[in-house]
Amino acid sequence: MSQQEVQTFTFEDDGVIPNNKDLPLLIYQGAIDGKTDKCQEIFHDNNWKNNWKGGVFGYHHFHSNSHEVLGVVSGSAVLTLGGKNGRELPIKEGDVLIIPAGVGHKNNEASKDFQVVGGYPFGEDYDLKTGDGQEHEQALENIPHARLPNFDPVYGNRGAIHDHWNISAS
Repeated sequence: MSQQEVQTFTFEDDGVIPNNKDLPLLIYQGAIDGKTDKCQEIFHDNNWKNNWKGGVFGYHHFHSNSHEVLGVVSGSAVLTLGGKNGRELPIKEGDVLIIPAGVGHKNNEASKDFQVVGGYPFGEDYDLKTGDGQEHEQALENIPHARLPNFDPVYGNRGAIHDHWNISAS
């Protein structure tokens, strides 16, 4: 698998969705093929575990205690990333999103066959936050403590995550 050009996005705290001021969201376009088992295997081999298969929730949400990877294994969707004031971005089969802890994501519309494989560094458990005002302060405390991965979820000890998230290849 050759490395693809990466898109990077950083989102500000909007008072509801904290986002992540230190780590950009990364999108690798066309980085994987559409085979679910192959995508899970790649993520798992690169220590992004606790894998699941499904869709993306149709409401703004984020995880404050873990980063997340999403690999689009079929179909397409338009996601809002970064909360209500974030950006709407189209994604399609083959794309991989690396979402830092705190960054909001929401499915606005999707093809009937839209499906992703998800995972978390080290197989971490994750929390599910929706931007409830009472969550915000605790989320801001949790985000900096989310463990950085040791490998890029697609490219292992290569890949843009090492540069953009300042991770040493090991």
